[in-house]
Amino acid sequence: MKEADLILTDVSYILTMDENLTEYREADIVIKGDKIIDIGKDKKNEYFGKTIVCKNKIAIPGLINTHTHAAMTLLRGYGSDNPLKVWLEKYIWPVEGKFVSYEFVRDGTEIAVYEMLRNGITTFVDMYFYENAVADVLNTVGMRGVLAGGILDFPVPGAKTPDEAISKTEEFYKEHQNSEYITVAVGPHAPYTCSPETLKKAMNLAEKYNLLYHIHLSETKYEVEQIKEKYGNTPIKHLETLGLLKENVLAAHVVHPTDEEIELMAKRNMKVSHCPESNLKLASGIAPIPKMLEAGICVSIGTDGTASNDDLDIIGEISTAAKLHKGYNLNPTVVNSKEALLMATREGAKAIKQYDKIGSLEIGKKADITLIDITQPHLNPLFDPYTQIVYSSKGLDVDTVIINGDIKVLNKEVLVLNKDYILEKATLWKNRILENR
Repeated sequence: MKEADLILTDVSYILTMDENLTEYREADIVIKGDKIIDIGKDKKNEYFGKTIVCKNKIAIPGLINTHTHAAMTLLRGYGSDNPLKVWLEKYIWPVEGKFVSYEFVRDGTEIAVYEMLRNGITTFVDMYFYENAVADVLNTVGMRGVLAGGILDFPVPGAKTPDEAISKTEEFYKEHQNSEYITVAVGPHAPYTCSPETLKKAMNLAEKYNLLYHIHLSETKYEVEQIKEKYGNTPIKHLETLGLLKENVLAAHVVHPTDEEIELMAKRNMKVSHCPESNLKLASGIAPIPKMLEAGICVSIGTDGTASNDDLDIIGEISTAAKLHKGYNLNPTVVNSKEALLMATREGAKAIKQYDKIGSLEIGKKADITLIDITQPHLNPLFDPYTQIVYSSKGLDVDTVIINGDIKVLNKEVLVLNKDYILEKATLWKNRILENR
C-alpha cells in the first residue's frame, strides 16, 4: 500500500467538474501534501493514511467567489433599500471615509472568511482597501484570495491619488508574488470613477506582471448614460476604444451590455463575474447571462459585498442565477444546474487564471474540496446531485472544507477561526459606527 496524508472514502457522489464532467459514485479521493494524487472507486484499498468516511456526502471542487468586498461585512445591511448611486454616495463612502483602516479591514475580513468557509468557498476575489490586512488574515487561516486594492481618481483609504494606489499595488505584488494563498490583481474601480489615464496606467501594471485586471463594468443604466455623455461611448465600448478589453479582464456585473458588446467581449476573451443578488437588491437590472454563455464568454459567479447582497452564500447565488434567468427569459432550459455549478467552480477558476491548479477535482490539482451533507430532508430523495445542489441545498449544508490538503471545516464547524470572537468584533464595530456616523 502507498502512503497518503488524507483519504476521503465512500463519497456518495464525486462531481469533478472537469472538462468532461466526470462523475464517480461511492468512490474515494486521495490527497498527499497539497494535491489530489488519486481519485476513483476502491482507492482506499491502495493507500493508507488519515481517513474520513464520506458516506452521504457530495464532493465538489472548492467553490470560487469571483467578486466581493470582504471587509464590508461590517457594513452588512447599512443603507439598504437605496439605488446604487445614493447607497454609495450617501451611506457607504462617508462611513468608509471615517472608519476604514487596517483594523477595520482585518476584522471585517475575518467575519467574511468565517462565513465563506462555512459556505464552502475556498477562493475569493476581493476589491477593497488595505488589502494587506486581507492577506494577513488569509495567510493565517490558509485560504486563497485574489486581492485587488481599489484604484479611484479621488482619495480613498490608504491612497490619496490613483498613482499612489497603483504604486502600492505594485509593492503589494512584489511582497506576495511567491505566496501560496495570495494572488495580487489590479483593481481600477469602474469607468465612472477612473479617468482613461488611470484605467490605462492600471492595465500597464497588470500587463507588466501578467496580473488580473478586475473592474466594475456596465453595472447600472445610470453608469451607461454617464459614460456615454462623458466619453461618447457605452462603458464596454469605452474600454475597447482605450484598448483595454483584453483576456486578463474580469468584469464584475456587466448588467447592461448590448448584443454587439457581448460579441466584442467574447472576441476579446474577457471574463465576467455575475452577481445576481446584488444586482436585484440594488435594482441594477438583470444581466443577459444566457446570451453571454451562448457567445462563449467565461461567466463566473460573485456574491458582491455583504452590504449589497447581504450574505456570502455562493450556493444560494448560483441557485438565484439559475432561477432568475429562467423566469426572466421565459425559458426553463437556460442556465441549467450544471452550467450554474460550473460558474462557481471550473469557470471561476478560468476567470481568475488558476484553472491549472483549482476549479476541478483532478489528479495533480490542488486539494481544494467542498463536501456537502445530503442527509437533510430538503435534499431527499436525491435523483440528480447537480439539481439538488443548485435548487435545494444551502451553504449551511456544507459539512467539510479542505484547502491545499488541510481541513478548514469539519462536521460543519470552522476550525481556523473563533466564532464567538468574531461576533464580538461585529458588535464592537456596529457600536462604533452608530456612535460616530
